[in-house]
This record gives sequence, structure tokens and C-alpha cells, in this order.
Amino acid sequence: MGDRWHVEVDRSICIGSAQCVHRATGSFRLDSAMQSHPVDPETDASGRVLDAAENCPVEAITITLLGSGEPVFPPED
Repeated sequence: MGDRWHVEVDRSICIGSAQCVHRATGSFRLDSAMQSHPVDPETDASGRVLDAAENCPVEAITITLLGSGEPVFPPED
């Protein structure tokens, strides 16, 4: 079985660009305030979700390993 991730969007900095919605269709949605939310905060590791996080224009998406909390994105320096 592959890694499981916890995905969060910091809505205090999300600008609602919808890049995550387009890059990882079905994994993110925008609410009525045009703020992003993960459809399922606990998800299987996915290249599309990682791509969405890496390409968020304000770096509002964080991904950690479920259980350990080890950072996936952004990576630790």
C-alpha cells in the first residue's frame, strides 16, 4: 500500500486562483468565497495533488504524511 497524505489549504492566504482545481481535478474545490478546500483531506499520495501544491501561486497548500506528519510539500530546508 502506498503513502497516505494529509492535505491542507491555508485559506488565510488562498487567492482562489483555482490552479489546484484545474491541476488536480476532483481533489480540490472552491467554496462560495472562492477559497480552495481539499475534497478529502486524507488521500492517497498523488502526483496531481503534489503538482497542484507546487504550482499554487501563493503556496497555500501543504502536504504531510498521514500519521507521522512528515512534510511532503513544502519540503523542509
